[in-house]
Amino acid sequence: MVVHRHKRLRGRAAEVVLAAGVTLAVAAAGGCAGGGGSDDRSPAEASAAVRGAADALTRTGSARARTAMEMATGGTRVTIRGEGGVDFKKRMGQLLVLLPADVKGEDEHRPITELLVPGALYMKNRGAGVPADKWVRVDTTTLADGNLVTGGATDPLIAAELLRVAQEVTYVGVTEVAGTKVRHYRGTTDIGRAARSAPAEMRGALEAAAKGFSEDTVPFDAYLDEEGRLRKVRHRFTYVNNGVIDVSSTTLLYGFGTPVTVVLPASGDIYAGKIAD
Repeated sequence: MVVHRHKRLRGRAAEVVLAAGVTLAVAAAGGCAGGGGSDDRSPAEASAAVRGAADALTRTGSARARTAMEMATGGTRVTIRGEGGVDFKKRMGQLLVLLPADVKGEDEHRPITELLVPGALYMKNRGAGVPADKWVRVDTTTLADGNLVTGGATDPLIAAELLRVAQEVTYVGVTEVAGTKVRHYRGTTDIGRAARSAPAEMRGALEAAAKGFSEDTVPFDAYLDEEGRLRKVRHRFTYVNNGVIDVSSTTLLYGFGTPVTVVLPASGDIYAGKIAD
């Protein structure tokens, strides 16, 4: 049994986390149950397939994305959902994140637009005193989780990048995701190792997460199509905020090749004032 220690976010970064219903100091935990398939691949083949998924996405170029972040604590379960697109070559993405009423309340139930770029997260309709026409910019290299869960969705770029250093990978079998035949793999990844192997522009957020997490190991389930592209991945995290909170973060990719346009806000459209608790 592994005992995990946890840290808390402080200051402005913590305020931003509260917008998505998650005050974070994340550590790796959890796992998934399941059996193997009748045509199991060797561990070496399984590891190579999963580690190559990020490169397969880059070759494809872009995709539509759906995200779901489910949090469970004290018998209460809340799910935050997102939808948008990701350009894996330009390393940019955009999500529309919907917060359930029991996260922020009826008065602040508008979807949050999030722009994802290396080292930064932009949020619009942030609420908590931020004008509706303004964006909030968060430096993800300063977040203790590197934006793995801060925005209410794991950045699909980071989710794929984590798989480059997959370990203890087993081939579960063939199944379907959204009507597409896929191969299901299960294993763990290591945030610190992922940070060291990541491209320079993505390294900062992963390095922050590696420092902020007391344990680097993160269990995952990954589903790859016949072309080796990641169709679905689920990571499991645990953090402490007035009790232990389990997080299951799922990214679903589809519509490969669909153009994705991300326009960053002008400096004058970025809110620099105080964010309410």
